[in-house]
Amino acid sequence: MLLIDPSRAYERALLRGIAHYSHVHGPWTFLREAPFWETPSRKSLLDQIKTADGIMMREGPFLDDILKLRIPAVVSNYATEHIPGIANIVSDHEAIGHMAAQHLIDRGFRHFAFCGYPDLFWSSQRSQGFERGVTAAGFGVHHYRPPKTCGRLWKHEQPFVMDWLRALPKPVGLMACIDERSQQVAEACKEACISVPDEVAIVGVDNDEMICTLSSVPLSSVAISADKGGYEAAKLLDALMRGRRPATRLIRIQPNRVVTRTSTDIVAVPDSQVTRALNYIRDNCRRELYVDEVAKAAGLSRRVLEKRFRATLNRSINQQIQRQRVDIVMKMLTESSLTISEIAIATGFSDAAHIARYFRGQTGISPADYRRQNHV
Repeated sequence: MLLIDPSRAYERALLRGIAHYSHVHGPWTFLREAPFWETPSRKSLLDQIKTADGIMMREGPFLDDILKLRIPAVVSNYATEHIPGIANIVSDHEAIGHMAAQHLIDRGFRHFAFCGYPDLFWSSQRSQGFERGVTAAGFGVHHYRPPKTCGRLWKHEQPFVMDWLRALPKPVGLMACIDERSQQVAEACKEACISVPDEVAIVGVDNDEMICTLSSVPLSSVAISADKGGYEAAKLLDALMRGRRPATRLIRIQPNRVVTRTSTDIVAVPDSQVTRALNYIRDNCRRELYVDEVAKAAGLSRRVLEKRFRATLNRSINQQIQRQRVDIVMKMLTESSLTISEIAIATGFSDAAHIARYFRGQTGISPADYRRQNHV
């Protein structure tokens, strides 16, 4: 039984992973909730659920009733941090926040902000991960605190968000707890005549393309491995339906990378020649790139550019080249079906062994293991 609403990207990704597991290890027959226009009664839904061998569901109003049926089930929770007595799918929210922080730090920001929902546990955990990443780099975070009087209606809240955005030091790198929230922030910036990304750079979470690409400014977002999570959840449910006792009843979904769009496509450093060097690295890192070449493009000696890089970004030119190249390889590992040898050729490495050494040196994991962890 599938009790998962496919209206959001996260749930659709879970369903893709579940379907993939069924195709490989099934086939399973899926029962679904009736469409909204049929409005079935509570009793008819529970009667349908009773015919199922297993249940994959989002946390919802029928959870207590379903638990009483003692049918093997896995729940993806969003209102409660952990639901006892049932297998849980959770996201590593702190890791998500930390990845967003690193994305904005890498772009040279020195001012940071977080806009979320303080009363939701997953938003608070993402905020904590974001703040820890920013604090480790020596900076602080400005948090949006919604007035209790405005509630959740955006038309009531928007003026408060606009006032908060106007008061932030600029330029500022801002994380929103979810893509829907980042879209609201972008709307508030537009109404407040604040430029995105020049004054406020925005990164959200879930990489929901319908939200990110239909915003007035295309939005960057932390992509998470929900497809992989759905596959692993189906594998867990399969074990439960067979009467086995799996080693864990917890599926933890990890972030895999930040998908960069216009809202963070900026280098926020005051040194124009460092900016020129960063842009050159970004545009040419699909091949082997040398520090002397970057320095020449920036119009500085290697020694002077190295000093400015460390003063501005707290890392070397070569470290920046390595980060950019690894980001490209990560994207190709998660979004393409190219072999590792083909990815090596496309990114300027001599062969699969070369790219594997390089990738492991930067990430601590092999390209094959990274793909297995983040690609169904």
